[in-house]
Amino acid sequence: MENTLVDKIFRDSDGKIVIAQAPNLPLIIWIVTSILALVFTTGKINILLDILANGSLFTWAWLELFQGVNYFRRALGLLVLTSLIAFKVINDSRFSS
Repeated sequence: MENTLVDKIFRDSDGKIVIAQAPNLPLIIWIVTSILALVFTTGKINILLDILANGSLFTWAWLELFQGVNYFRRALGLLVLTSLIAFKVINDSRFSS
């Protein structure tokens, strides 16, 4: 059986097409802390939630980039990782004029 480009991009090692998966622990932590940050919008708790949310999303993206089940998932990890870093750099007041 010939491996097509679509197979290489979207299939895992078992031959199943994988685009979305059930959330793993870093993604669950990101979702929960992001929602809580919408409730606690100021103070030290908001800072802590922001750190936890960004750290867990960074971890999820890193794991997808290097351990994703197919090229699509790895590309998704790279996209999220670079977007997260770019968003933080753009919104960091130290980099603003």
